[in-house]
Amino acid sequence: MSRLLLIPLLLLISACSHEVLRPANTAGNSMAVGQQTLETRQALLDRLYQQHQEWRGTPYRLGGQSRQGIDCSGFVQLTYHTHVGVSLPRTTAQQANMGQPVQQAELTTGDLVFFMIDGNTRHVGIYLEQNRFLHASKSSGVIISPLDSPYWRAAYWRSRRVL
Repeated sequence: MSRLLLIPLLLLISACSHEVLRPANTAGNSMAVGQQTLETRQALLDRLYQQHQEWRGTPYRLGGQSRQGIDCSGFVQLTYHTHVGVSLPRTTAQQANMGQPVQQAELTTGDLVFFMIDGNTRHVGIYLEQNRFLHASKSSGVIISPLDSPYWRAAYWRSRRVL
């Protein structure tokens, strides 16, 4: 009898749920790394563009985590927490070890892209689509930049997939 009551209860609960994106190593994740559905990818892309609209032009500030100023890893951490529901570490060095490596030619929406500037300064952004990424730039604040610009192409270091 209790099983008969449990089934309708589970159906009711699942009908009221909403999709939550989780990192690939989270228990209960039904989507393997790199197997985002088109709907999921589009929803994530929409959220990332929304984040850009909300934060566009916010100046870069090392260690900053507000609209008064934010740095690249803080922006990535905040974006993932707010729009994806995934907790990432605070620093670029820590973020660079999250998830799975991914080749630049196989980037998909939400992948983290890392750069090495001047041989030791690390920078991180979030891949959007069509060779563009969202990040907090030292010179322009929160912006979208092309990966294939001479500057970013030369500084590219690695990419990681955390979704």
